Amino acid sequence: MDSELCYLSAVELSDRIERRSLSPVEIVTALLERIAHYNDTLHSYITVCGETALRDAREAEREIAAGRRRGPLHGLPVAQKDIIFTRGIRTTCHSRTLLDFVPDVDATVVRRLADAGMILLGKTNTTEFATGGTDVFGVPRNPWDTSRYTSGSSAGSGNALAAGLAILATGSDTGGSIRGPASYCGIVGLKPTYGRVSRHGVFPLSWSMDHVGPMARSVADCAVLLRAMAGPDPLDPTASGRPVPDYAADIDAGVRDLTLGVPAQYFYDQIDPEVSRLVRAALTRLEELGARVEPVDLPRAADAAPAGWLLLAAEAFGVHAPRMRRQWEEYGPRARRRIASGAFFTAA
Repeated sequence: MDSELCYLSAVELSDRIERRSLSPVEIVTALLERIAHYNDTLHSYITVCGETALRDAREAEREIAAGRRRGPLHGLPVAQKDIIFTRGIRTTCHSRTLLDFVPDVDATVVRRLADAGMILLGKTNTTEFATGGTDVFGVPRNPWDTSRYTSGSSAGSGNALAAGLAILATGSDTGGSIRGPASYCGIVGLKPTYGRVSRHGVFPLSWSMDHVGPMARSVADCAVLLRAMAGPDPLDPTASGRPVPDYAADIDAGVRDLTLGVPAQYFYDQIDPEVSRLVRAALTRLEELGARVEPVDLPRAADAAPAGWLLLAAEAFGVHAPRMRRQWEEYGPRARRRIASGAFFTAA
């Protein structure tokens, strides 16, 4: 296996493809070999699109050789979280209720990345409906220590990137599902501004709080991926109509004169001492690089979590109630408890 190739950044791989020193077929082949070796242990992928990925890589190679390169993502593979609809490829949401579900449409984010020339490598593991357990396809393991947690729910995307089983991936975040796996697995994940990325074709958990965003091993890679993902969408009324900037344009501008607000309450009340030390060391380093760190008074911060959970539970039950009534026994116990709790709120 070409492990070094699997850990190169998307920016570096894109440059090599442009210079014709590397082909999309070589990249996809190396990743598929690594997935075949490690996926049974790490449970990063629910579905691996080996044959179609190689076919699309050969097609990308022909297009690029003919001078029809579409941009910096053309020929690069992407892993899509398995709550994101992919036409002709099953989307299970890690649930027994959807084991055989094959969408007849692509989610907007899937279509946009395909239009940018990206190759679908596979569908990454997730907790059931992004809120339950991982009872069907196995628990995603942390590649740094397989006895450790990856966080959720974009666990498969997070551990695939950390283990060199993906170059770029998508995730979704309602209450930490991009940020958690990124932190636990030591990669980069961005929960964008609400509405920045269309959610059309993404199975909802809480439509008031759901976000779709990029996951990668570097900030620069996330910037390139987000630019392709973002933008208005007539199929999603919550999608922002604002223009999409070139997020990578100022990637080297630094943090001088950036103001960072640090909350005074709640977030540091029950923090692990090691985490507290590392967070404060990071803030000190940012100050040394020219950022301004200012305390922010948030006296009601502790109220946000229970309010957010009530909203999530009510909306999740609103989505799932008909299916739950038909297929209650097929839901995993954790998903049942979490989603059905929304029935006890009149908001449902």
